[in-house]
Amino acid sequence: MATQKADIEPDVSAAEDRGERISLMEPLLLSDGSRRRGELTDLALELAQRSAGFRRSLPPSLLTSLATLVRAMNCYYSNLIEGHDTHPIEIERALRGDYSRDAKKRDLQLEAKAHVVVQEWIDEGSLQGRAITADGIREVHRRFCELLPEDLLWVENPATHERMQVAPGELRNRDVMVGGHIAISSPAVPRFLARFEGAYSRLGKL
Repeated sequence: MATQKADIEPDVSAAEDRGERISLMEPLLLSDGSRRRGELTDLALELAQRSAGFRRSLPPSLLTSLATLVRAMNCYYSNLIEGHDTHPIEIERALRGDYSRDAKKRDLQLEAKAHVVVQEWIDEGSLQGRAITADGIREVHRRFCELLPEDLLWVENPATHERMQVAPGELRNRDVMVGGHIAISSPAVPRFLARFEGAYSRLGKL
């Protein structure tokens, strides 16, 4: 996926397939023979039970406000990791339509609002059955990008200053480097996503 220039360095030319093997992303699941499988499965089940119990203990009116608070909190920390420091107060103002007069701060507020709006769309069950599909991932990306201001829909190569526009809902067609990590070549992304979807789409409830 294309992402913000704070954490991406695009190449100047379209990428060639470097033939990366999908085994690079393995293991996706604990094997049946893993000595920790039983212990971790029990912990996962316990967590799900406690989460369900906590949810049942809350009045419906509190559930809505708590969900809104958690979305804003997740938004703050997710954007902070990417170098976009939008204070929780500024996020709250953005959700009320109160934007800064400073263009850069306003752009970050709009980004934060887009984050929260799309997360709410997901939380309402709109991705049910498609959460781990390539189609679902592209739709999340499209919805998010369509809510962003124009300035945040461009990435820049810091070495050459070449600017490229982000295509909402489309997979990248260039090489990228995140920090010191060179990501897989863009032609490899579809086959990695296919493996991701295949591994997780057949799981049971546990």
